[in-house]
Amino acid sequence: MEQLIGREREIAELERCLTSERSEFVVVAGRRRIGKTFLVSNALDNQITFSFIGSHKSPQKRQLQKFAQTLQRSGLTDVQPQINSWYDAFDVLEVILPKISQEGKKILFFDEMPWIDTPGSEFVAALEDFWNGWASLRDDIMLVACGSATSWLVDQLIENQGGLHNRITSRIFLQPLNLAECRQYVERHHGTWDDYQITQMYMYIGGIPYYWSLLDFKKGITENVDDLFFSPSGKLRGEFDELYQVLFKDAEAYVAVVRLLAQRREGFTRQEIAQALNSNGGTLTKRLSNLERCNFIMSQIPVGKKRNCVIYSLCDFYTLFYFSFVELHRQYISHYWMSQITSPAVAAWQGFTFELIGKTHIDQIRNALGIFGMRVEASTWRSKKDAFSGSSTQIDLVIKRADHITHLCEFKFSPDQYVITADYADKLRERMSIFREQTRTHDTLLTTFVTPFGVHNGKHLSVVQGDIKLSQLFMPLPF
Repeated sequence: MEQLIGREREIAELERCLTSERSEFVVVAGRRRIGKTFLVSNALDNQITFSFIGSHKSPQKRQLQKFAQTLQRSGLTDVQPQINSWYDAFDVLEVILPKISQEGKKILFFDEMPWIDTPGSEFVAALEDFWNGWASLRDDIMLVACGSATSWLVDQLIENQGGLHNRITSRIFLQPLNLAECRQYVERHHGTWDDYQITQMYMYIGGIPYYWSLLDFKKGITENVDDLFFSPSGKLRGEFDELYQVLFKDAEAYVAVVRLLAQRREGFTRQEIAQALNSNGGTLTKRLSNLERCNFIMSQIPVGKKRNCVIYSLCDFYTLFYFSFVELHRQYISHYWMSQITSPAVAAWQGFTFELIGKTHIDQIRNALGIFGMRVEASTWRSKKDAFSGSSTQIDLVIKRADHITHLCEFKFSPDQYVITADYADKLRERMSIFREQTRTHDTLLTTFVTPFGVHNGKHLSVVQGDIKLSQLFMPLPF
């Protein structure tokens, strides 16, 4: 079996649950293709006592029949038991499991659990009865619930207001791989892409392990993008249509949220989202929360704003690329991306996306600044509109440190060292002055650049107090 890349914290948490002195109910959640099943299968390896996978859109009768067949095929029963309800299914487990001679905990792995809960099945009620009335009273059971439908896992298990309220003992929300982990993946598959190329691919597919498994490392970045997104048989051409449908009930409403957020890179307030989509209250709150849990969107409180002024922005690289280019060119065009890669539109999109890479690698930036262990606040900032021009100034990322130093970060995606012109140097000085005036901060302000190859040592370099190179975003973190 292929080895895991990263996931050290998640593996440690599963091992903790496996060796604890009580029964454990573990929920492993995360967006589609993030590697939930791969994590559990690898981390627990051959220790899983019983594994059952729910079937998408299968009726209850078929699910129960499959459950009985799996019990027999797993060697837990000699004959296939008669199971007519989920209460029967869990009753069978209560009889079988104590008879199994196995060191340590008996692990029950329910993969795609949301698919098991068909209308009228009473699956959740039966699961509640099994856990509260039997498993939780023992010390040798580890029940792992997994699935792509995050909204179901949150509603029915994590935030259950009935019999399973506060019964979940461990929650694991899988995050995308970071740049360093993607480089490990490339190296493990004998690829020779450098950090700049890996960063370019990250702009298209983010850190989703399954998407990286589709790449041909013998080809270049542009060829892979054409093959995956724009060829007739491209494996990611139809991915978007399934992605949100599998994850969320009322998927169209979730798509409406991310489609709106894709229209403005700096994001929207909750009030703006509610007005644009004519949606408000708890329903919108739940959708935003579920999207953030799955790493489709991120929330930040702008510098100087109150906690109720949260800004939501789209941060899923695949979705951004889909809205920006794929959706607009779904018809097959031979070598389409090859013909577009040097266009101004792509250059602008790469510049914005590199900024997003920085925002999703805050820990790596902190590490590069030598403040990994220090408390910081990371956010964005936009000035008040000028009374005469009506324009405003924006800072991509503001990192406010506990030692009263604030970094005003600029992200520039350039194939060479970035050259600061006289006009741009003046703009940076003016921006710093406006920031200090409007925020009334007494912190030491440092203009910090994040670029692939650093800032050119020219005569305007004095405006730069921090210079972070792409290679530093690939450095392992000191956990």
